[in-house]
Amino acid sequence: MDRRKLSEGEIAERLRDIPGWTVDKGKLHRQLRFGSFIEAFGFMARAALIAEKMDHHPDWSNVYSTVTIDLHTHDAGGLTALDFELAQKISALLG
Repeated sequence: MDRRKLSEGEIAERLRDIPGWTVDKGKLHRQLRFGSFIEAFGFMARAALIAEKMDHHPDWSNVYSTVTIDLHTHDAGGLTALDFELAQKISALLG
């Protein structure tokens, strides 16, 4: 996967393909609310398996039933196609 830092135009174009995600402080950002802590944690476990397989790991947190996710490619210094691919896969877990 391409780890080249995307331009602002490329980012805006790719954002159209991942509803619910925004760019905040240079990172792809999404906050999700689940019915319970168990649902939130289960989602994170499923997403972690995908992230590990891609060797691309989110900055995220879980507070009770809320999961906050931030994606960016550290070594590129910004957003890359890899971030958008992971965001799409995470979104697919939500149905």
